[in-house]
Amino acid sequence: MENRPPKENPAVPPEIQTRLESAGLRRTLATRAVLGLFLVNPQGTLSHAQALASLRSRGLDINRVTLYRLLDRLAACGVLQRHTDDDARTWRYGLASGDADAAAPRFECDACHRQFRLTEASEPTRAVARDLFRTLARLGHQGQRVDLSIHGTCASCVPAEPAA
Repeated sequence: MENRPPKENPAVPPEIQTRLESAGLRRTLATRAVLGLFLVNPQGTLSHAQALASLRSRGLDINRVTLYRLLDRLAACGVLQRHTDDDARTWRYGLASGDADAAAPRFECDACHRQFRLTEASEPTRAVARDLFRTLARLGHQGQRVDLSIHGTCASCVPAEPAA
């Protein structure tokens, strides 16, 4: 990998740094560059191919297998969320929400793949999520988030209605 710095280098928030350290991940150039892709667009999601193209356009010649492994490690430690893009039959990655939003459902635009956390979800919706966490805990498991997603088209992607 070349040592040319990425065009955008946002600061890594302390909670993400803590997750990286807890997982034993070092802040290598590749790690910082990949995190930068998601930190500059927190609602956006990227496939592996999109992340690879973006990194290469910024002058970082990262091996595609290294990128696969890094994305999976970042998802495993809770920095990124990984979900299936059913249309393209591929994994998409996005910045994971904070613990406060762990039970909040999300809306994903099928056109642009941006994700919106529905933090204003009703109390009954959040109660269901808490119940699921309690059920997992009774079984000895440790839940991290409930991944309830609603798919559709966001306001920015809805085509404007033609004037009558």
